[in-house]
Amino acid sequence: MAGFYGSKKENKLGMRCSDTACLTLDNVRVPASHLIGKEGEGFIQALQILDGGRISIAALSVGLAQGAFEAALKYSVERVQFGKRLADMQAIQFKLARMSMEIDAARMLTYKAAWMRDNGMQFGVAASIAKLYSSEVAVRTSEEAIQIHGGYGYVKDYPVEKYWRDSKLLTIGEGTSEVQKIVITRNLLAELT
Repeated sequence: MAGFYGSKKENKLGMRCSDTACLTLDNVRVPASHLIGKEGEGFIQALQILDGGRISIAALSVGLAQGAFEAALKYSVERVQFGKRLADMQAIQFKLARMSMEIDAARMLTYKAAWMRDNGMQFGVAASIAKLYSSEVAVRTSEEAIQIHGGYGYVKDYPVEKYWRDSKLLTIGEGTSEVQKIVITRNLLAELT
């Protein structure tokens, strides 16, 4: 439509396969036939879309964390240091155990939120919990994967540096971690009144 255009593509830290740009609407006239939903309920629809998007971000976070974990696990079995595999060192085992545990918990929270949505239940808070926890697990897991790789984790020859760069957006998109905490706390306080 006339007056609708996009601006320059942003040069992002991570998630570079997904373009980001501003959209501008300058005196755009939209015919009534293009109305989605009911007039005056756009804000409510936007919030509902955000809730659904939070489940998507949670699922993306789980997948990214799983990829970083699998790369770290594989590397820990292949890499020999001081005469033994990294996977045989207790400090590395503890990292791998925690990563696996947190990914499983993130996956279950994501499944719960998606199940609630699929079953017509109020799922907004569950989506915020899943998004908050899963996105932070993705960041922690990718950071630990870099640690397990040592210096190799910081170079582009191994995938873990990309997982880390991509993970940060997950704590920002569809509402920052701080916004998710507000949503969760508001719900907790509302239950008391």
